[in-house]
Amino acid sequence: MAAPALDIQTSSPIDLSHRPMSAFQWLMVAICFILNFNDGIDVLIVSFSSTAIIAEWGLSKVEMGYVFSAGLAGMTLGCFLIAPLADRRGRRAIFLVSVGVIALGMLGVGLCHNYGLLLALRFLTGLGIGGILPTMAATAAEFSNQKYRDINVGLVQAGWPIGAILTGLFCANYIPVYGWHSAFLVAGGLAVVMWLLVLFFMTDSLDFMLNQRTASGQSARTLTAVNRLLARMNADPIAALPTVQRDAPQPGLPALLGTTYKRNTLTVWVGAFFGFMTLYTLMSWVPTIAKDAGLPFALATGVGIMLNVGAALGSASIGAFGSRFGLRQSVLTFMLVAFAVMQVYAFTPLTPTLIFGLVLLIGFFVQGGFNGIWPTLSRLYPAGIRATGVGYTVGIGRLGAILGPLLFGYLSDGGVSIQTLFVLFSLPLLVMGCCIWSLRSGQL
Repeated sequence: MAAPALDIQTSSPIDLSHRPMSAFQWLMVAICFILNFNDGIDVLIVSFSSTAIIAEWGLSKVEMGYVFSAGLAGMTLGCFLIAPLADRRGRRAIFLVSVGVIALGMLGVGLCHNYGLLLALRFLTGLGIGGILPTMAATAAEFSNQKYRDINVGLVQAGWPIGAILTGLFCANYIPVYGWHSAFLVAGGLAVVMWLLVLFFMTDSLDFMLNQRTASGQSARTLTAVNRLLARMNADPIAALPTVQRDAPQPGLPALLGTTYKRNTLTVWVGAFFGFMTLYTLMSWVPTIAKDAGLPFALATGVGIMLNVGAALGSASIGAFGSRFGLRQSVLTFMLVAFAVMQVYAFTPLTPTLIFGLVLLIGFFVQGGFNGIWPTLSRLYPAGIRATGVGYTVGIGRLGAILGPLLFGYLSDGGVSIQTLFVLFSLPLLVMGCCIWSLRSGQL
């Protein structure tokens, strides 16, 4: 199912797609995986802290919904404004700026005692998250060979739920003792460590270097950088840079909406909007739902952790399923099963054991299927517009992520039953599955 070296997916004219991956390439993928902890930490730290914040500050569910959505609003803006710069300024530069912003936002919330300031800091943190999310997917794809590309892009997305699991374990054990501020201070400290990791080890990809060569005066410097990178990838040096592809699309929104990519771009935007809507609603509200159902704080947090255990397993699996059965078929199948499991949750009398089991399956199929969008995007767009394509897709999707938790809060405060809410929020999964299925590309 993988693409040849010079096609739409892998635009580098130096063919490394069939070579074994070097230790350095695996390190780059591992850094992307670790950076994706930030997204899981960011979303779930608010989710797991929500009951403590509500109790301490006397917030309504609607007000808490605004806290959820403030971070998502920042992510959306970051995807639109910051992530596309990675196609112009480089992946490493965007990582440094974005992770630095995340660290400032997390540490600020850890010291915050004002609702308005909390909203502003959550927005700032989201801005940084929005900058790194699309860039991680592009970077992981560009440092992977043909054999492992889909698998690695999927594995990087497993960093999201693993970050969430670690956050849940910390919150369950330490928030009752040290308060919710402690969780944000620790998360901010971890972001500082990640920033140092990027500073000392991360580099731009070969695809990016070659696509950014725009003037002959840069050729000598670019050739030196390319050969330095090739040496780290256990590849032979080159005597001259390959010929620039004159028909390569230029970074920016016009390329995404041009004749070649317009239909698939609009289709994947619709799918991302509805997929994000359900995914972020579940991730944001599941611990609170469990607590409202009568479970103690530790068990309710455990339900949130179980959701992310399933999500980690599903995220790690979707790339392998996509390579074996095709991404379109795999995403559609995952979403159909996720829809069915949510109906079982809605209409079956629940015991604590059954809640844990069903939530595990929901996490596996909802997030596993959703994360099929990342290897899909890496195949739809060439390197020159890949971060832009992923960035705008995530940005459009984040609009659904903002709407979902907020709408859930309004409906819940309005007396709509959990059963009805689960049915309503399972429907967007079908929309996303059908959208990915309808994409037209020989790479999928």
